[in-house]
Amino acid sequence: MPLPPGFLPPCLPTRAPQPPSGGAWLHEIKHGGFRVVARKDGDRVRLYGRPGNDLTHRFSLIVEALARLRTLSVITDGEAVCCDDSGVPSFDRIRYRRHDANVFLYAFDLIEFNGDDLRREPLDTRKSTLASLIKRAAPDCASTDRPYFAHACKMGLEGIVSKRKASANRSGRSPDWIKMKNPAAPAVRREAEEDWGR
Repeated sequence: MPLPPGFLPPCLPTRAPQPPSGGAWLHEIKHGGFRVVARKDGDRVRLYGRPGNDLTHRFSLIVEALARLRTLSVITDGEAVCCDDSGVPSFDRIRYRRHDANVFLYAFDLIEFNGDDLRREPLDTRKSTLASLIKRAAPDCASTDRPYFAHACKMGLEGIVSKRKASANRSGRSPDWIKMKNPAAPAVRREAEEDWGR
C-alpha cells in the first residue's frame, strides 16, 4: 500500500537491555501510547500513525492544539497519550477508544518548520526549536541521567528511549535511538502475552 502524500515514516529506536551512559545521550519517557507524526500546513492538520494510517479524525484535542500553533507549516514527531485517573499513561484507554477526546500529544521531535527540513540538524537543535515553538519546555520529558530508566520503571511506565544528542532524524530503525522496556509495565506484559499466543 502506498504511503499517503506528505507522510514521513518516523525514526525508530533499536532495542537494548540497558540505557547507554555518558553526556552524549538524552533519555525520554516512553509513555505507552500511539506514535504520531503530526503535520500542519496552513490551516490543514493531519495526524499519521507509525505505518502511515490517518488518525486525524480520532484525536481532536491534538488537531486543535496543532492548529493554534503560530507557524505556516510544521511536522512534529511524538506520542499520543491518554492518562488514567491517577495521571499515569494508559494504553488501554487509547486501544479501546473510550477516551479519544482526552488524548494529547507528547511532541518530542521537530521534523519540519516553516518549510525547512530539520531532520539533518542535531537532536539538541531540533528540541530547542520545538520548545521555542510551543513556548514551553517539558522538563519531565528529557534527562541526561541513567537513573531515569529506574524512575520510569518505579512509576510503572513502559520504559525510556535514549537518543544521541547529535543524532539526525532518519526514517526507519536507528542505532542512535535506543529503547529499553520495563518488563513489569502493563503494555509490555500484554505485548509479551500476545507474542506467546502466536
